[in-house]
Amino acid sequence: MAAEAEGGGRPRWWLRIPARLDRVGGTMGRQLRTRLRRGQLADEDLYEELFELLLASDCGVPMTEILVSRLRERAAKGRLRSADQLLAALKEEMLAQLGGPSRELSLSGSPCVWLVAGVNGSGKTTTIAKLARRLQAQGTKCLVAASDTFRAAAIDQLRRMVEPTGAELVAHQAGADPAAVVFDAIAAARARGRDVVLVDTAGRLHTKDNLMQELRKIRRVVSGQIPDQPAEALLVMDAYVGANAIAQARAFGEVVGATGLVLTKLDGSARGGYVFQVERELGLPVKLVGLGETVSDLEDFDPVAYVDRLLADDDPERPTI
Repeated sequence: MAAEAEGGGRPRWWLRIPARLDRVGGTMGRQLRTRLRRGQLADEDLYEELFELLLASDCGVPMTEILVSRLRERAAKGRLRSADQLLAALKEEMLAQLGGPSRELSLSGSPCVWLVAGVNGSGKTTTIAKLARRLQAQGTKCLVAASDTFRAAAIDQLRRMVEPTGAELVAHQAGADPAAVVFDAIAAARARGRDVVLVDTAGRLHTKDNLMQELRKIRRVVSGQIPDQPAEALLVMDAYVGANAIAQARAFGEVVGATGLVLTKLDGSARGGYVFQVERELGLPVKLVGLGETVSDLEDFDPVAYVDRLLADDDPERPTI
């Protein structure tokens, strides 16, 4: 599911982030460059200012400590002799923290099943419609299971959003057993030759034990119907909520065996460093980012474009370091 790329091979999605998040990157990049011009490269004040900048961008205390510590180690070994070297080193360390698990979305299985979970209001239903559109546009036949049967009007909302994508919807009455919807959706996908089943699970708080039990039941039904499924269990998180959502996502991840994250509303987040914090805390890769409300506003997450944005210098009047 490759993102649309510009001439140099970098995906264009980061260019679509509105000014609020651009200011995070511009501020960090400009302040670092200003500090490097006026003071000693590796003095204590520089590290303290860098710490504050990273923390203000919502990287989180543990990740901020790691990044600053790594730069200190490089400086102690004489590897940071110029401003360019320090900025390049910071970029390398940031990218190293975003390495590890694959960000590719698995399409293995016949049919392949993707569970989608998240708190109400996180953008879960919108994300499912966006995924359906992308899959259909790629020629991957998609079927959506409306397993959020507890929330009023959830089925109708999902139907309105999914139907324009061309994907099929399998739904029961409101209040029906969510696992039964999944069972029927998998049977329908097999009978109709569909490639992927997207499962919309009930939005929930992690403290609602009955709903968490339903989520466990859905996973059991999936794996009982098709070995080695679900291929993906995606947690949808609101990027603007910040640290408040991490405890909830951790609980969801344990129940569904999460494979990756979808960060929604990234275009409205004032703290762009949140990706570092959430990946470290949950041990899961951000696979997709939501940038708006339309069904086309879902992109693959690209760490290089992301770090470039955070460390950009958007002031055209400043000479480049």
